[in-house]
Amino acid sequence: MNRTLLTVVLLGCSNVFMTFAWYGHLRNLSHRPWLVAALASWGIAFFEYLLQVPANRIGHQVMSVGQLKIIQEVITLTIFVPFSLFFLKEKPTLDYLGAGVCLLGAVFFLFRRKLMGM
Repeated sequence: MNRTLLTVVLLGCSNVFMTFAWYGHLRNLSHRPWLVAALASWGIAFFEYLLQVPANRIGHQVMSVGQLKIIQEVITLTIFVPFSLFFLKEKPTLDYLGAGVCLLGAVFFLFRRKLMGM
């Protein structure tokens, strides 16, 4: 598997864990003390780091840190939007669309040299 694709897959899987670590407790542990939620989140985040650290190391072999970060943000929104809509039952707004358009602009500017063969 090529390094860019492997990086995206690992970051995607990592982000699923991260999203549940950061926001899953809002639905499942809202009635529990914050310390319980924090400990549960740290336990979930451990698995996120097991995927995220190798993803960044592999990705940095073929991308700049800025490109790696923008890919991470695109993946974050790609996972977070459905999570917030379906798991947390948030109402969709145009803000999600606006954030997505801004990230597409960021992707363009950080990857335009590769995209345009420069």
